[in-house]
Amino acid sequence: MTGHVKVEIADGVMALTLQRPEKKNALTGAMYDALSNALKQAEADGSVRVVLFQGDGDSFTAGNDLADFASQARGEATVDSPAHRFIGTISKVGKPLVAAVQGNAVGVGTTMLLHCDLVYLAENARLITPFVNLALVPEAASSWLLPLRIGHARAYAMFALGEPMDAAGALASGLANAVVPQADLRKRAHDAAIALTKRPAGSLSLTKGLMREHQRIAAQIAAEGEVFKERLTTPEAREAFAAFAERRPPDFSKLAG
Repeated sequence: MTGHVKVEIADGVMALTLQRPEKKNALTGAMYDALSNALKQAEADGSVRVVLFQGDGDSFTAGNDLADFASQARGEATVDSPAHRFIGTISKVGKPLVAAVQGNAVGVGTTMLLHCDLVYLAENARLITPFVNLALVPEAASSWLLPLRIGHARAYAMFALGEPMDAAGALASGLANAVVPQADLRKRAHDAAIALTKRPAGSLSLTKGLMREHQRIAAQIAAEGEVFKERLTTPEAREAFAAFAERRPPDFSKLAG
């Protein structure tokens, strides 16, 4: 285990388990690096046929650790964070990616699912993309991929209003393959991963490549990344993170965009 990410390989499946339940699996720089390194390892290791994401505790992940964002907004840390590396890495993985999601999947916890090939949700899963609430913009090519998947109106509500999407809504919108009781979640996702290991790896990789517009995705990630970095340095972002730390509603009324 490295940086609260447990890496296990068995029967052709690399399971990546987020293990920071006391912080709702909020992702630190070390955790992003661990995930990126594991994905690179999976791509290079012929014994790994499928990668499975899962999280311990009552949440899949609370998304980026907001302390990191707040530090960047105050100019105390670089905005070239390990999160950008992870986003670039997951978007290029050629092997099948499976996710088992329970509880809240916030920010990158939702946008990374757009790069997964099979997604299984517990009945209590909630997909949340509160980028605008934090004076930021979407990432991981989600500003293109999410409207493409669920339509502009629903995607805009998720981004601009921060409206959560529950498990049933995600299934109906095409963001998930199935909704199952939480007790059955990991087994259902692992069974799917095992089933994929029995398919021809070359055919799976080529099929995934044909289904994804890699150049378009890479261009969108780059465009979002530039704006995201700029937004982190704005007065709006500083107000958003200060309000979060002080447990009060933010006041953007007197700030220019």
